[in-house]
Amino acid sequence: MTIQTTRLSDPAVRAFVTAVNHHDREGFMELLAPGATMADDGSDRDLADWVDREIFSTHGHMEVDNESDGGRSLIARYSNDTWGEMRTRWSFTVDDDGRISRFETGQA
Repeated sequence: MTIQTTRLSDPAVRAFVTAVNHHDREGFMELLAPGATMADDGSDRDLADWVDREIFSTHGHMEVDNESDGGRSLIARYSNDTWGEMRTRWSFTVDDDGRISRFETGQA
């Protein structure tokens, strides 16, 4: 059963999912702390390149099925024009100022 985005527990993660689903690249980038990093399937990636390729140029979309760790870990059905839909896991590190300093994703 999908969790409505507005009901996600962590404000930064809620804003992240909202920006992805609304294809709001500018809003998405504002959520990230300076020097933010990310990993996909256990390998660090160039954040700007990955975000453009996997989210914004391919119409990425997240349907969250489960959250844990205070809302900073998600299981979601992620889809984009390149890969179709897949079950994914997401984890987030959020700084004291509420900005995301790291996120990790991969197949669940």
